[in-house]
Amino acid sequence: MAKDIEAAPPGGEYGAKDYSDPPPAPLFDAEELTKWSLYRAVIAEFVATLLFLYITVATVIGYKHQADPAGPNAADAACSGVGILGIAWAFGGMIFVLVYCTAGVSGGHINPAVTFGLFLARKVSLVRAVLYIIAQCLGAICGVGLVKGFQSAFYVRYGGGANELSAGYSKGTGLAAEIIGTFVLVYTVFSATDPKRSARDSHVPVLAPLPIGFAVFMVHLATIPITGTGINPARSFGAAVIYNNEKAWDDHWIFWVGPFIGAAIAAAYHQYVLRASATKLGSSASFGRS
Repeated sequence: MAKDIEAAPPGGEYGAKDYSDPPPAPLFDAEELTKWSLYRAVIAEFVATLLFLYITVATVIGYKHQADPAGPNAADAACSGVGILGIAWAFGGMIFVLVYCTAGVSGGHINPAVTFGLFLARKVSLVRAVLYIIAQCLGAICGVGLVKGFQSAFYVRYGGGANELSAGYSKGTGLAAEIIGTFVLVYTVFSATDPKRSARDSHVPVLAPLPIGFAVFMVHLATIPITGTGINPARSFGAAVIYNNEKAWDDHWIFWVGPFIGAAIAAAYHQYVLRASATKLGSSASFGRS
């Protein structure tokens, strides 16, 4: 484990922070499969993703019903419901709540793209990453299934909360929107959970869910008009499975490829550009003393 190095003031000395990077997670650890903590974390990811999809997709369906010009609120349909702003708040707010609740158990991923990015950065093992992604996808299916069960009269009529490329946008535009949106999210996750920041500022671990939730909120404001905002393959997969519409499946690859590319770029940027600077500075400091 390498000590982090502080930038020296003009004419000053380089000094080591009282901080060490945690060791990288093993690629495959068979012993991990024997630990209850792994399965407890997997269950937490399943339940959190179920709750996330239930609340958010129910919000989407409810808004479309209230804003339907042919519905019971036809007279003021344009002003009815929570609107795009409310939908964005539902997604961002639920991520804030669920990350806060599950961070101490599973890390609060609730998103295969986040799990993939953390795996690339060696923050989680391959075994844990695979089990998390499976649990997240199953939780998403169950969450959307509950929405369909409770709102069967409106679910199919209002699109099932499925992610689809909006009319007037090319697949390339949709893919780029998903890549950039997921980059913002995963970059925020890395920054908010950086152990270096936790060592410097004791309040950072408590506040970490807040910027992550805000990142989801802001990205939704920007990309709902383009793709409905995926940035979470489990969210898109669960809705596509339950809605089972040809258009949703035709566009579905965008909501896996885009988020995984965005997560990979964010992981590389944080690990090899932002955090690499400390290593390079440390090498320079050592050379200067020799």
